[in-house]
Amino acid sequence: MLDIRFIRENPEAVKENIKKKFQEEKLPLVDQVLKLDAENRSAMSEANELRAARNTLSKQVGMLMGQAKKDPSKLAEAEEAKAKVKANADRLAELEQKEAQLAEEIRKMMLVIPNIIDPSVPIGPDDSANVEVERFGEPKVPDFEIPYHTEIMERFNGVDMDAAGRVSGNGFYYLLGDVARLHEAVLAYARDFMINKGFTFCIPPFMIHGNVVEGVMSQTDMEAMMYKIEGEDLYLIGTSEHSMIGKFIDQLIPEASLPQTLTSYSPCFRKEKGSHGIEERGVYRIHQFEKQEMIVVCKPEDSMDWYEKMWRYSVELFRSLDIPVRQLECCSGDLADLKVKSCDIEAWSPRQKKYFEVCSCSNLGDAQARRLKMRVKGENGTYLPHTLNNTVVAPPRMLIALLENNLQADGSVLIPKVLQPYMGGLETIVPKK
Repeated sequence: MLDIRFIRENPEAVKENIKKKFQEEKLPLVDQVLKLDAENRSAMSEANELRAARNTLSKQVGMLMGQAKKDPSKLAEAEEAKAKVKANADRLAELEQKEAQLAEEIRKMMLVIPNIIDPSVPIGPDDSANVEVERFGEPKVPDFEIPYHTEIMERFNGVDMDAAGRVSGNGFYYLLGDVARLHEAVLAYARDFMINKGFTFCIPPFMIHGNVVEGVMSQTDMEAMMYKIEGEDLYLIGTSEHSMIGKFIDQLIPEASLPQTLTSYSPCFRKEKGSHGIEERGVYRIHQFEKQEMIVVCKPEDSMDWYEKMWRYSVELFRSLDIPVRQLECCSGDLADLKVKSCDIEAWSPRQKKYFEVCSCSNLGDAQARRLKMRVKGENGTYLPHTLNNTVVAPPRMLIALLENNLQADGSVLIPKVLQPYMGGLETIVPKK
């Protein structure tokens, strides 16, 4: 969410930013917000004048009533002053109600006006215009056929989609045996990887209040992603970023405690509504999964440095698992409204002979901080921090890349060295069928 003062002073820049995000339907919101803001400031000014006059008038009424006791001719003047006090009080109440209504209308509009993107973001309408920046590791295609990922898992008796469908429907799964163990090994390794980078490990709440949801994500994303608990002001988190950033709601953070660097584990729950939908087969796009996340709360001047560090951590982790990856810069039309800059880390799929998304790193500037009323107490007053987030790993999706890139001709899967301690020393897992 932008600062209203920025919109007042830079309306054309805000409109140009909306055009760069290919959201022309939102252009009228800028003028509407400015019109309502002018009305609101006018109401506030009149209300302040009435509040200032209230004490003077009250004293005048008291004085006239005292005089009327001695001189009855002053009674009419006293009654007239009392009537004026009441009229002013009625008008003040009306203005205060108007202020509240206007403030709420402005807030709702401000929530859907997109954040100002960084000048380095490539301009394009959708993810087809995302730009490959760099590749890490040599993508290879073996000389034997690589089955679909659930077929690989099924050879290890490692997945049961049919039972999950009977129990929960499409978009759910049972992981079993060596595949389930590999899933947990990846999460444990990712946790320790981030701890070794100096991040504090955290297990957050898996449900959050509506005001936190509104503070951490755009309205369109909220409708497409979040599951609401019926009859309660609670939502299941779609990623632990939601509750981790929400941790700082209404907080005054000491500047000396920055940067806050946290890595969090959680299950994640997503409706996955929209163009992608839920696949009948596979565990790529699902309603429930587990994830290790990293988030940073920092000084504004440090956020781009942290952005660079964070996506590079993802590259380092995936390369340690013998998985080739690339960095893909997200274009303007592919950025969620709160994001200043974002990139995807994509893993190589030798079966598909292409890359697919496994991590998403984002700098949100001060948008979440403004919505959540997070502030930093510095030497020269308070200011809004910047917030960033990035996926560390999100199995079972990343298991697809791990299994495909480590699959052998005989159907076995090599366990990368860094995972072997988490797999009881196993170097290879062997198919059951």
